[in-house]
Amino acid sequence: MEHDRTVAELVSAAQAGDAEAWNDLVRQLLPLVRGVINRVRLSPADAADVNQTVWLRLVEHLDELREPRALPGWLATTARREALRIIEMKKRTTPVDPQDSGIERIEAPGEIDDLVLKAERAQAVRDGLAELPAQRRRLLELLVAEPPLSYEEISQTLGIPIGSIGPTRARALAQLRNTKAMRAWSGNTDAAAAAGGDGSHVHVR
Repeated sequence: MEHDRTVAELVSAAQAGDAEAWNDLVRQLLPLVRGVINRVRLSPADAADVNQTVWLRLVEHLDELREPRALPGWLATTARREALRIIEMKKRTTPVDPQDSGIERIEAPGEIDDLVLKAERAQAVRDGLAELPAQRRRLLELLVAEPPLSYEEISQTLGIPIGSIGPTRARALAQLRNTKAMRAWSGNTDAAAAAGGDGSHVHVR
């Protein structure tokens, strides 16, 4: 099975005009953008507009990205700002019901940061898996498959004894934690915590 390319690889390829890489980039990061938008009470039409605007912003700035790993944070921030902009615009044109507690729910910045952190960690795991030997990567993927597989099914799929699955899993996880992608992610989150921020900024030229 061909493994997903990393965000950095997809950004580089998309910058070079690879349409498939762009589609893969959207596919990987769309759940994050939708997750941020869904935390604000927008109509389906407004939510769709925000989503479209976010990706148009990325198209505009794609060639300027210098830190592809920070892209999830940039997308989340952009999505939240666009949603807030829509809400402010609605407030100017829509009468307010004093009995209404509010038509929108804005998450606290910390909650958005948590969402971004989860997305960045998930991407780091995907990137780390790409660094593993194929057999170990495949074992970890099967262990988290949906619906769950039994050890017997995994044994038959990989052609390894059931008794070796546990020890191999432990070695694979240790190797995953030590991959370049996971060490970089851990270092970024440690640095962000020390600086009191979420480290989710995208720097442009």
